[in-house]
Amino acid sequence: MATLFRTPAGRRADALVERVADNPALVLAADDDAVAKQPQPADPAPNPAEEPSRALALSDIIAAPTGPGESLIRLAYRLGVPGNALAAPFRRPPPLRVLATVESPAHGDRAAGTALRAGHFLIHGVRLPIASIDFAPPARHAPGVERVLHSFSWLADLAVSAPRADGAAVAERIAGLWLHANTAPAKGPAWEVEHAGLRLVAWLVHAPLVLAGNDKGLKSRLLAAIAETASWLDKKAPREGAGFAAVAGWAGIVAAGLLLPNGKPRRLFGEAGLVKALGDMVGEDGGVLSRCPAAQLDAIRLLTDLLACYDAVDVTPPPALAVMRELLVPPLLALRHGDGALGSWQGQGAIAADRVAAVIAASGVRTRPLTSTECWGYQRVRAGETLLQFDAAPPPRARHARVGCASTLAFELSDGPARIIVNCGGAGLSGGQVPARIGQGLRATAAFSTLVLDNANSTAVLLHGQLGKGVETVALERRVVAGRGREATRIEAAHDGYASRFGLTHQRILTLSGDGTELAGEDILIPSAKNGKRGKIAFALRFHLGRGVEVQLSGDKRGASLLLPDGRLWQFRLGGDRAGAGAITLAAEDSLWVDGDGRPHATEQLVIEGLALRSGGQFSWLLRKTG
Repeated sequence: MATLFRTPAGRRADALVERVADNPALVLAADDDAVAKQPQPADPAPNPAEEPSRALALSDIIAAPTGPGESLIRLAYRLGVPGNALAAPFRRPPPLRVLATVESPAHGDRAAGTALRAGHFLIHGVRLPIASIDFAPPARHAPGVERVLHSFSWLADLAVSAPRADGAAVAERIAGLWLHANTAPAKGPAWEVEHAGLRLVAWLVHAPLVLAGNDKGLKSRLLAAIAETASWLDKKAPREGAGFAAVAGWAGIVAAGLLLPNGKPRRLFGEAGLVKALGDMVGEDGGVLSRCPAAQLDAIRLLTDLLACYDAVDVTPPPALAVMRELLVPPLLALRHGDGALGSWQGQGAIAADRVAAVIAASGVRTRPLTSTECWGYQRVRAGETLLQFDAAPPPRARHARVGCASTLAFELSDGPARIIVNCGGAGLSGGQVPARIGQGLRATAAFSTLVLDNANSTAVLLHGQLGKGVETVALERRVVAGRGREATRIEAAHDGYASRFGLTHQRILTLSGDGTELAGEDILIPSAKNGKRGKIAFALRFHLGRGVEVQLSGDKRGASLLLPDGRLWQFRLGGDRAGAGAITLAAEDSLWVDGDGRPHATEQLVIEGLALRSGGQFSWLLRKTG
């Protein structure tokens, strides 16, 4: 049965429905922006068991069950009654301190922590001397640099790289520089809700590191900054839109409510907001609606840190938090290739296997990857040692987009630890080793392994990670078909991103054989109106090749040999086409691939180019393993 996507939403997840039935912390509720109406075929009739797709919504009432007294406390705090007055009326407020030591299983990057002890930040492969960093609000850095500097995520790196006594002096130095430049909440990247929320969690989780130095004045200033940031988030987090930023802001509020004196009113207030924000950020199958694997990874890590805060003070967390963390892991696993690293989707590089494994191990969740993450929009097929990832949904909505990319109907393919077909990736890591001027191009359709019409993006790529008009609907059908010797998996998808401009719909059919030795592809241009337009239009089918893949074109220029770094050999062959508009050429051109640390690598790509009739065209190709 086909599925029609209007946004990154998908089928009803039966496993999730069962989990909801077992856990009253979760409810399913329709989201008008995320609901994709099912097609209405005349024959056969729709299966009555199928429902319109739903977005995951976590009710603040159900997710955080409390008695009447706690409900009143939460309401009063939301209305502005001070927490001290609610938690301990008629008593003098206790001294400000962190109530417990948090032992989080989530660890940072040892290499980045070692670099800090040597006097510089290591961000996306670039070394930035601590002494030369301007932490002041007016200062502007690359988005990735700002995130590290102002979220204090570097504290986790420092903590894992050396004993606490050795890292405390470095933490004191950087914290002192930051506090000197940010004496009060102001405009600028330091006071974005996401950075402030992550910073507050980092300060509280790593309090023994950042508060254990000999500078008593710094300790007093930092405690005051913790209290001030928590109060600031109380006002700002409720106004933040949907997405990871809102989740980070609410997580900071909850952490402060757990670890600061008389924090119960703040905790109850924060839990309600956090559970609602998680529901707004995450789709039905557990994939974040930004469709960004890095955001998925960040969400898992943040929840792991926050649940460690609950453990530190021996408070039972709302069941929804643990269930949500459990939901987030399987979709992330679906985007791991044979080498254990992630695919390059929605602006991120191929995040390294050890980083992914460390976050999942810290979460304590043991599960298998989802095969069909329809809500998240990625299809996964594994056959033998071959693994296919396919983007079969529209790009994220503007309110969810992190570094939005026009990647609809792109795919990646790996054979064991070697990547054969990839996407360029890395737009979200620009400003480090990837120049900022290139970052915008890495979000374009041409930076993905898919079809491009007239060198135009299937969805408009705007500034600051946003997307404009383009793909609104994606029709998807997946089924098992008869193959040679073993059954094959066939995925058929079509998007309307070029319909309004060029009057054509792009349909892609991918069929992976049961033994993983053949991937047959077919790209079809279908007129979006009954009467197709006249004339011709340029098209290009791009297949970006993995790092280290050696290419040799065949003599007839209709095929190529692809030698993988480990000696395996694949053959690419262009099939017969029905474009009806002249010769089709196959060429090898330069390309670029960005790894998970933000390092660009020179690679190659196979490009099929030609002219297609406005009335439609059909192009077939085959990837076959021969050695």
